[in-house]
Amino acid sequence: MAETKAMGLWAAASIGVGAMVGAGIFSIFGTAVQISGNAVYVSFIIAGLIALLNTYSYAKMGVRYPSAGGPVEFMLKGFGDGILSGGLNLLLWVGYVFGLALYAKGFSYYAVTFLPAGSASVWTSFFATAIILAFTAINFRGAKTVGRSELFIVSIKVGILLLFAAAGIFYITPGNLSTSAWPTPKNLFFGAGMVFLAYQGFGLITNAAEDMKNPEKNLPRALYLSVVLVIIIYVSVSLAVIGNLSIPEVQNAQDYALAAAAKPFLGDLGFKIMAFAALFSTSSAINASLYGGANVSYLLAKDGELPEIFERKVWHRSPEGLFITSGLVILCANFLQLEGIGMLASTSLLIVYVAVNVSHLRLLKETGAKSYIIWASLLSSLTFFGVLLYYEFMHSKTTLGLLGFTVFCCFAAEWTYRKYSGRPIKERTS
Repeated sequence: MAETKAMGLWAAASIGVGAMVGAGIFSIFGTAVQISGNAVYVSFIIAGLIALLNTYSYAKMGVRYPSAGGPVEFMLKGFGDGILSGGLNLLLWVGYVFGLALYAKGFSYYAVTFLPAGSASVWTSFFATAIILAFTAINFRGAKTVGRSELFIVSIKVGILLLFAAAGIFYITPGNLSTSAWPTPKNLFFGAGMVFLAYQGFGLITNAAEDMKNPEKNLPRALYLSVVLVIIIYVSVSLAVIGNLSIPEVQNAQDYALAAAAKPFLGDLGFKIMAFAALFSTSSAINASLYGGANVSYLLAKDGELPEIFERKVWHRSPEGLFITSGLVILCANFLQLEGIGMLASTSLLIVYVAVNVSHLRLLKETGAKSYIIWASLLSSLTFFGVLLYYEFMHSKTTLGLLGFTVFCCFAAEWTYRKYSGRPIKERTS
């Protein structure tokens, strides 16, 4: 067993950074600017602080209950095996589906920039579908993700982003960042709700707890380190983009805003480098989410038992789960708008975060955590969830209805499956 625990602090943190960076800054930046304007970096800070509060529960519970199940294991410990924990696990799986659709859509928007101007819009759907099919084929063949290789991938894309931010900040037009042009405060929170999804990847670190060296020390450090690093990256990149492009220019290049922002100071080569970095980053996020979280959640929903440690990222136990997941991702990517996908993923994730915090409050004696931090995390997540619901009520009742339908279906499916299969969900740890 000792030989398998080869994942160090930076390799573990890279799992979270890899998923977070690929999720947010490329996929939804332009959409977030439409809401938060030139104060989009403030929205990233607000969302990052909420995520940082939630890492506390993940860190404490991850150390106490190290398991491939991550948040699902935490909810099982707090709520026991029942419709609630099972339905929440299904909701987490659906959240991964929405997230994967977002990454695929982001990939496609940057991929079409390599085509001649005026190319048919069908290429967007083609690239979004193709990238999911490509990773489905890789997964089906039993490929595995190794912490060391993920660290290499993450180092390249983070390095590109930091170089872009450093160069971009040097060429900033100060007037673009004027606080007089900030939107209303409520828009800052609406924008934060949109970009909250950009921080969802940190939870994947807990799925690797069993493979870490000294998880009691490294798991909390990896969680906090990954979120803090990503906040710094997002704020730096946001300042570089907003400082070099006016809001109308960002909106015109909404689907590939980061690449467009590199053009004023790096020229066409900079545009292509950032577009390539976007392809690299969104691919990495698909890799992390499809191999890890979606796999674990589906297997747990079907069998009621987590995969063995060496099988965790291989779908061979349930290949139909891979095809169902990929099929749903392709449907969402092709038939839902980017903003709608982002909001659905964020709200699904927030429901899980709220549940994890409530579960943690029931387990304080076992984790030794400080209750006031958990309450702060719980209340901030609930408030954020309310903000998102209000935004969707005002702007897209269709998306709000789809969220309600999704939550209902998750719990209805769990109830139905339990009734006819008799399947319980087993905890991995005692």
